[in-house]
Amino acid sequence: MEFLKELGIHRHNAGSSTGMNYYDNPKQTIESISPADGKHIAAVSVTTKENYDQIIHKAKEAYLIWRTWPAPRRGEVVRQVGEALREKKHALGSLVSYEMGKSLQEGLGEVQEMIDICDFAVGISRQLHGLTMHSERPGHRMYEQWHPLGIVGIISSFNFPVAVWSWNSMLAWVCGNVTVWKGSEKTPICSLACQQIISEIFKKNEVPEGVSCIITGGREAGEWMSGDPRIPLVSATGSTRMGKALAVAVASRLGRSLLELGGNNAIIISEQADLDIAVLGALFGAVGTAGQRCTSTRRLIIHEKIYEKVKTRLISAYAQLKIGNPLDEKNHVGPLIDQQAVDMYLKAIETCKKQGGHFVVDGGVLSGTGYESGCYVKPCIAEARPEFGIVSQETFAPILYLLKYKTLDEAIGIQNGVPQGLSSAIMTLNLREAEQFLSESGSDCGIANVNIGTSGAEIGGAFGGEKETGGGRESGSDAWKTYMRRQTNTINYSTKLPLAQGIHFDL
Repeated sequence: MEFLKELGIHRHNAGSSTGMNYYDNPKQTIESISPADGKHIAAVSVTTKENYDQIIHKAKEAYLIWRTWPAPRRGEVVRQVGEALREKKHALGSLVSYEMGKSLQEGLGEVQEMIDICDFAVGISRQLHGLTMHSERPGHRMYEQWHPLGIVGIISSFNFPVAVWSWNSMLAWVCGNVTVWKGSEKTPICSLACQQIISEIFKKNEVPEGVSCIITGGREAGEWMSGDPRIPLVSATGSTRMGKALAVAVASRLGRSLLELGGNNAIIISEQADLDIAVLGALFGAVGTAGQRCTSTRRLIIHEKIYEKVKTRLISAYAQLKIGNPLDEKNHVGPLIDQQAVDMYLKAIETCKKQGGHFVVDGGVLSGTGYESGCYVKPCIAEARPEFGIVSQETFAPILYLLKYKTLDEAIGIQNGVPQGLSSAIMTLNLREAEQFLSESGSDCGIANVNIGTSGAEIGGAFGGEKETGGGRESGSDAWKTYMRRQTNTINYSTKLPLAQGIHFDL
């Protein structure tokens, strides 16, 4: 495929990129298989423990140099990375679509997020501000400043195989850190392509080798990172189960973790909603990326007076969805990532039925021409109740649960009544309802929207959630502080040494 050639990927034998060097582990490889057509893309060598230690050593050496570069100079390198991504946008977006399975439009949108975070990070590189404070001692000045941490470990998930890495890396780099990235073993070619793109920019700017490194592997590689005291911060995106295990490992060595974990997101549709907006927002939120976004809409909490009207419109909208090859821009929904995801989808449907759910749009696995990979499934809708156990779980698939409510307090209670706390939304034209939803007694999620859906995020706003979502924040606002250590400084420019709190210590 042309986009692979443009990205410098040799199909069937991609090798493995770990920093600027290439290490080969012929004894073990990861086979990348496209869920779009079931075809083999390339084989990538798995990083050995010996390779890993070499990479960490190289990253430590690079950090000692990189941290001394002025932040605006580091920002200039990131600006050039953004320009390179603009040039490679269609090729990289196509690879994301083909290897992960999301629609081409979503693949291109993911690369646009990378471009946007580069722009944001360039601005941050000139705004790593501290504070100046008045001292209680005469002839003294107090201030705080921020310094880089060192190596930032990044563990990303298959559903956003390039964007989440960029959210972390671009901010970490302008802050003076170096990065070691373990991408998903389900999308290793995307990681390799990103490394290829930035390596050219880094070489041109004489960036020290080791500022950007990648490792390839499964759970074991992630455990190396989480238990490694040489990595002061590990940023991890994935399941809540993974995040809990990682948090314990990192905390046991008093390291830092930035966690972006599960979401079980709901839209409240008020009696006073604009239904055109509400249905469209719910539709994309539920079926976009085949329901494999952490911000996917999984629950619709609908006022009882408009419940039947909303249900009817959703059924009609679902009937118009086109499911097929994600590289075909006419299709709305691509495949799930692999057979394991398909099995989880089918199990969730069966569990919902056993618990009393009624499907108004049936699910199932598609077969026949164009669906040979076995990963294409039907987005489905079930009428359910909040107390169903399956409703409180996150299933990474296009299953939407419809729930009724009478009062807004009841709706907010349903919205908040799950372990996760990532994204939420209300559809209403009533100002009082909107403000209540956004108040301290409203949504308990890290993201709360009015008249837009739960899915997606805009660079500039801090992204992340509460409860079992992990509490991390990325890609906007003052998230850059996560990648730095704070230092308080006091300077005595007087001829005396007065002590704090008025203490006297005379000799």
